[in-house]
Amino acid sequence: MMTKFFKLLSSALVMIGLMVSSPILMAAQKYPSVSLSADQKRSLQKINAFMNSYQSLKSDFTQISSKGQTAQGTLLISKPGKLRFEYAPPNPMLIVSDGKWLTIKNRVKEKGDQFPLSATPLRLVVSPQVDLAAETDVIGFESKDGITSISLADRKSSLGGYIVLVFDEQRNQLQQWIIVDGKDRRTTVQLANIETGGRFDPKLFIGKIDRPEGKQN
Repeated sequence: MMTKFFKLLSSALVMIGLMVSSPILMAAQKYPSVSLSADQKRSLQKINAFMNSYQSLKSDFTQISSKGQTAQGTLLISKPGKLRFEYAPPNPMLIVSDGKWLTIKNRVKEKGDQFPLSATPLRLVVSPQVDLAAETDVIGFESKDGITSISLADRKSSLGGYIVLVFDEQRNQLQQWIIVDGKDRRTTVQLANIETGGRFDPKLFIGKIDRPEGKQN
């Protein structure tokens, strides 16, 4: 499932002909955790506090695939659980979460797939109150020139992969996140012009795809 999720996420960067149609399940990979110093624990707490400091967020984003392909657009987050990646034309892709299902679809072809939000690393980004120390294993930590990168493996996920949160400690803002699958392929989402607060139309977080009659999630 993580491989299929990653492939569909990467496909949002380019025009595609056919969506992946058969799931490829991966065994969860166990990553060794690292011990944090007192200062590193404070950095983790600071990132955690930022992620819990808002209920809604709007940001410009640049997405970069493992092959260097890029796409831009607007990101909307409305907690709990709602998310929308609105890609700039001519990219036809849409990623939207209604709080339960994460939908990745081609809006031109009306084809795509859905995944339980709880099974993807993005659940950490849209959780109403996340506790990173309790819900994840810290598997990597880097800090330089006020920029801290923390690699986190979600304890609640049975799938491979992990997420890297890159945080600007001076500006007290999440700068980017990186989703890494079990084969070390990376999808980076860089954030800019972040605005918190405000309300969004609930309809923006509804994702529908055409399915054969009788086939349900």
